[in-house]
Amino acid sequence: MNRENRPLEDFRPPVKLMLSALWASLMFLYIYGDYFNLYTPGKLEKMAAGDIGFGPATETALLAVSAIMAFPAVMVFLSLALAPAINRWLNLLLGLAYTAIMALTMPGAPLFYIFLGVLEISLTLLIAFLALTWRREAIEA
Repeated sequence: MNRENRPLEDFRPPVKLMLSALWASLMFLYIYGDYFNLYTPGKLEKMAAGDIGFGPATETALLAVSAIMAFPAVMVFLSLALAPAINRWLNLLLGLAYTAIMALTMPGAPLFYIFLGVLEISLTLLIAFLALTWRREAIEA
């Protein structure tokens, strides 16, 4: 067999590593979406007036938005660090929760936001799927 006909080297990363990478990818999409949204006409003026898109920028509202965005960021680490049983259920729960959050924010959004939102929903559903289908270790006889 010549060199060109040999299969490419492959590596199947552990589920924990794949979950962590998915959360990291999701965070990049969130950041890009928020950044590009700053270019939406009138957005900076609304921000300067204290409007965060769904109401005034109160301490409570900013804390709530911060908490919502903190979970995916922390999941980059927790997906690697937590024990598999806790990890599985947390990724399943948060993957589905963030799918719902994104789906609720997409109606009426600009086209770039919908594009990123579809990607984000795909990633969060993949997170939930990987968590749900996480294989158990084989028992040696």
